[in-house]
Amino acid sequence: MKLSSLISVAVLNISVLSLVGCQAVSTDTDSPKEIVTTAIEASQLDSDKDGVPDIIDQCPNTPWNIAVDKEGCPPTPIGTDLKMEYRAYYEAGSNQLTQEDLIELDRVADIMKQYPDSKVFFEGHISNHEKSTNNAALAQERVEYVKNYLILNHGIHPDRIKIEVYGATRPLSENEDNKEELRLNQRVYGLLTGEIETNED
Repeated sequence: MKLSSLISVAVLNISVLSLVGCQAVSTDTDSPKEIVTTAIEASQLDSDKDGVPDIIDQCPNTPWNIAVDKEGCPPTPIGTDLKMEYRAYYEAGSNQLTQEDLIELDRVADIMKQYPDSKVFFEGHISNHEKSTNNAALAQERVEYVKNYLILNHGIHPDRIKIEVYGATRPLSENEDNKEELRLNQRVYGLLTGEIETNED
């Protein structure tokens, strides 16, 4: 009987030690884990989403969808009396305007003739799809075509037309698997600005 009692006590002690060991392990698993965060480099920040990093953006609060130059500023100050936007979207690999695009460009010319001090700024863009198929020059061709149309067909002075070529650096859509969204990136965007003079008696 004594031997049996000793064996029972030994088994009980082993069970208690095993339980303590299990509790120690479970406590370790419940300890809080360190949260790892990745800092964004200053050169990548673009607070106003105009495609120009904050570190070189000279106009940091430009409204969305306003054409800007390489310094992040509109070609003419925002808030002028006259403002007209122009948009043309292209088939992949093409620099040709549709009849509707030309009609809209004619309207731009009419406004520029009506307001001789007005100016227009055009951006040339391509999609990443076009860039990958060796069509990088398309952005230049598209915007030059628009500029030359105003000069040759309407006699607009070249000094009143500013152009900028952005290539595939400013996509409007990241989903280029969709044909319609692909065309959003294959575009020319223009902004006509100027002042409207009023005659006061």
